[in-house]
Amino acid sequence: MSKVILSRAVKADADALINANRKSAEYHSPWVKPFIDHEGFDAWYGKTLTGPNLGFIIREANTGAIVGVVNLSEIVWGVFRSAYLSYYGTVDWSRQGLMTDGVRSACRHAFDDLGLHRLEANIQPDNAASLALVKRIGFKKEGFSTQYLKISGSWRDHERWALLADC
Repeated sequence: MSKVILSRAVKADADALINANRKSAEYHSPWVKPFIDHEGFDAWYGKTLTGPNLGFIIREANTGAIVGVVNLSEIVWGVFRSAYLSYYGTVDWSRQGLMTDGVRSACRHAFDDLGLHRLEANIQPDNAASLALVKRIGFKKEGFSTQYLKISGSWRDHERWALLADC
């Protein structure tokens, strides 16, 4: 039995997710800066309703508590069948393997249910926990991107990791 439940984000998740993000703000720094108010939630959630982005909530199976978020972004269909994968966990559930289970479930959904061929995760080189997570799932390092994403006002280097459906 899985320790987590992966589900699409719904509007009713707003308050619980905002509170979890606020509580985890220091834990997330400097890797990611998730929304901490309703305006931010609405912007994120709105992007997951239409177009090439899907947002998922990872919940602990017994309590339903929010463990983290997984995004499949910029999904491209046709001959490419690829997406970017991003994720972050909450401080209350850190270091218990639940994010690994949740991200693995999102990857299975992307490949088995959506029919994608490739997922790419871009991770800051000093984010040891995130790098360890993708390695556990089977992602392979493909390269390095200088000043790849602007996070909290600064351009950050990232390592590029990928997972293929047939791996």
